[in-house]
Amino acid sequence: MNSTEHHGTEVLVELTGSSKEDANAVFGALCTAFEADRKADEELHNGMDGRPMVWSATYDVFEVREQAAATRLTAPVTVTLQGGYRAVEQLREQLESAFAVQEEGSVSGDQEKEVQLRLESGQGTSP
Repeated sequence: MNSTEHHGTEVLVELTGSSKEDANAVFGALCTAFEADRKADEELHNGMDGRPMVWSATYDVFEVREQAAATRLTAPVTVTLQGGYRAVEQLREQLESAFAVQEEGSVSGDQEKEVQLRLESGQGTSP
């Protein structure tokens, strides 16, 4: 498959203000659904000197491999999605199947959209 087949299907996902365990949970849920530039079991590391971390990954939403399952988080996570309009919406749909999602803001351009979301544990997960 060549790169032009997937043009416009990549979404950059950035997580801030979360523990590495919660970041792993979000990335793991997305890796279930989509191809990514990281492995599903790739271990994240904490930042140095207690400074806040920003974790990022890029997902190709061209095809949903498997629906993301409801996932538990220890605390709310802030997620920023950046990519083409359709691609961002496809990735958001998978987040909504795994987590309780609330939009906190968005910026739209000619070809791309950036959305900031707040994620909490998905329905059906224990508190």
